[in-house]
Amino acid sequence: MSPEQTLPVPLDGQLRDALRGDATEQPEPVLMSAELLPQIRAEVDAAVAALDDLGRGGRFTVTQPAAPGLDGDPDVPLLVCTPVGAPTSRPTLYFVHGGGFFCNDHRTGLDQMLDTAERLGATLISVGYRLAPEHPYPAQIDDVHAGLLWAVEHADELGIDPARVVVAGPSAGGGLGAALALTLRDKGGPRLLGQLLMCPMLDDRNTSGSLAQMDATDLWNRSFNGFAWSSLLGGVLGGSDVPQYAAPARAVDLSGLPPAFLDVGSAECLRDEVLDYAARIWQAGGEAELHVWSGGVHAFDLEVPEARISRAAVTARQGWLGRLLAADERSDRTGAGS
Repeated sequence: MSPEQTLPVPLDGQLRDALRGDATEQPEPVLMSAELLPQIRAEVDAAVAALDDLGRGGRFTVTQPAAPGLDGDPDVPLLVCTPVGAPTSRPTLYFVHGGGFFCNDHRTGLDQMLDTAERLGATLISVGYRLAPEHPYPAQIDDVHAGLLWAVEHADELGIDPARVVVAGPSAGGGLGAALALTLRDKGGPRLLGQLLMCPMLDDRNTSGSLAQMDATDLWNRSFNGFAWSSLLGGVLGGSDVPQYAAPARAVDLSGLPPAFLDVGSAECLRDEVLDYAARIWQAGGEAELHVWSGGVHAFDLEVPEARISRAAVTARQGWLGRLLAADERSDRTGAGS
């Protein structure tokens, strides 16, 4: 049986019920296009306008600084959320939002990350980057890089430990998080403590077996994935010269990267590229923890946060972050005593 004929993976029961409702048949997949983009962005704008207080009733202090862009680029908007009463020299979750490079902003998708920041006593810094197709590569990674450099340079006034910054992001944000780790490794600058890559977009070629297998089932199908990468890369899409800082799966060398947590659903289009990326980190002698959630579709924890599988995914991520931070503290104590 060829990849095109492979049967799709069944969805987790709670996800299926929540996403399909009373429908007895799988709906026809939505095809992404430039004509659909204004509608999607309008829906995002409406959702942002209806956001609750990000300060969560006074439990967080919230500021909105701007970082200077790289090489004369526009300033980069940031959202800094700190749990009230958290100690100084805190760890930082540097959050890069999803949205296929073409929608959302630094105020979207924060509920789960705010929960995690509060649990860990960490500052959450969410970075806003320019969107494609109006701003193609390298605008996105440049903005994410600029925001990180500003945060580290202002660590004292923010009350954060510049040596304990973990980049985190879902989907396009996960891909940009991986690209940031590669950028800092190759171009110098602060070293990340870790990279939390949730269903990350890593490969522009849009040809994996899981993309073919789950195209009619996953929320994030080949049409959306192809539009996203085309918006980002334009005419170089799929070619031999796509930079690794645009599509991290193109990196030849994955050695020397900070520890990574990667997770993905077994029933989503991006499954195979995430599995391959984790395997290549291990093959390069790196640290990676991989979770494949049975029956999970793309960004299932954001789509259906109340599902058992979603709660399990959040718990696994928080557990990894807690172990990462604890290991770093032990290393500091050992170094201080040597």
